[in-house]
Amino acid sequence: MQTDAPFWDSLVFEGIDDVDVEAVTAAFGTVEVVARGRAAGAACPDCGRRSDRVHDRYQRRLKDLPLAEQGFLIRLTVRRFVCRSPDSPRRTFAEPFSQLAAPHARFTMRLNHALERIGLALAGRAGARLAAQLGFGAGRMTLLRRVMALPDPAFSTPRVLGVDDFAIRRGQTYSTVLTSVEDHRVVDVLPTREAGPLATWLIRHPGVEIICRDRAGAYAEGARRGAPDALQVADRFHLWQGLGRAVETCVAAHRNCLRNPSPSGRLTRLASGRPQDDSEPVGRRAERKKAAHALVHELLAQGHSRRAIARHLGWVSTPCSGTRTPNAGRTPSATTGPGPADWTPTSPNAPACEASR
Repeated sequence: MQTDAPFWDSLVFEGIDDVDVEAVTAAFGTVEVVARGRAAGAACPDCGRRSDRVHDRYQRRLKDLPLAEQGFLIRLTVRRFVCRSPDSPRRTFAEPFSQLAAPHARFTMRLNHALERIGLALAGRAGARLAAQLGFGAGRMTLLRRVMALPDPAFSTPRVLGVDDFAIRRGQTYSTVLTSVEDHRVVDVLPTREAGPLATWLIRHPGVEIICRDRAGAYAEGARRGAPDALQVADRFHLWQGLGRAVETCVAAHRNCLRNPSPSGRLTRLASGRPQDDSEPVGRRAERKKAAHALVHELLAQGHSRRAIARHLGWVSTPCSGTRTPNAGRTPSATTGPGPADWTPTSPNAPACEASR
């Protein structure tokens, strides 16, 4: 379908003076524009000498932004010119269209900018879904390649520098990440987590006033060497991490103090014929028995009966179900006396002892 070429020239190639529209067709939901270069010649990219001698022609297919929910395709005819300089290493060169598309690209500059913004905002899979809804038809790897091709943003030396390590391969390879604490952005990445690279970076980037780091000694040494006037502080995460480790170490060192300190628990450990732990010598058994004897008198002074204490320690066997005693299954009375707080009364339905089986 032939259309008004000047109208499409102003609509599609506005600001691009070296392109002319020859024809426009619309079919199957795609608008195709056939265009060619307007200039009579071009300059060689190596020697800079201009040439108008045409060696060959070929056609490029450039995908552009959608038009009215339809795909938009540009068929651009590109000429190859012969370089006239005998000393130039390049024999032929292609006609440049730097304002329209990059060399060997399949997307126009306009579409590339749109894909870069989508990739920066949503990255791979989410960006690919949005691009499909907008009619761009770009996959996740296309978006990621556009993002990785962008130059690194320029940064100024931060006033508050964050220093921490991260694992490239856990347990084997670690690096150091430098961040701007006030701007919440990554400033640089160092290859190792040693003091030398950090000190070198601080010397090359003066102006750091506060260094917020973890408790690694290498980072402390690197900060002292690279920025001796900077104030070194610890961030909230490492403060809580250090406090947690200190509490864990203290509790592990005093774990024996956290056992049950009740009189019955002390009496059971003291009266036992086995040592309390493997490191206790056997010669201290007599001392434990003396301590158990003193604790028995302490419990008797508190009102506990001798029978209840002996039954709890196992010095008197529990009656069998067939030989029920008058007080079996009842709560301790004034005659027998109350038992310690953590004792359980003997049940009349308890299973028969080993002797009656």
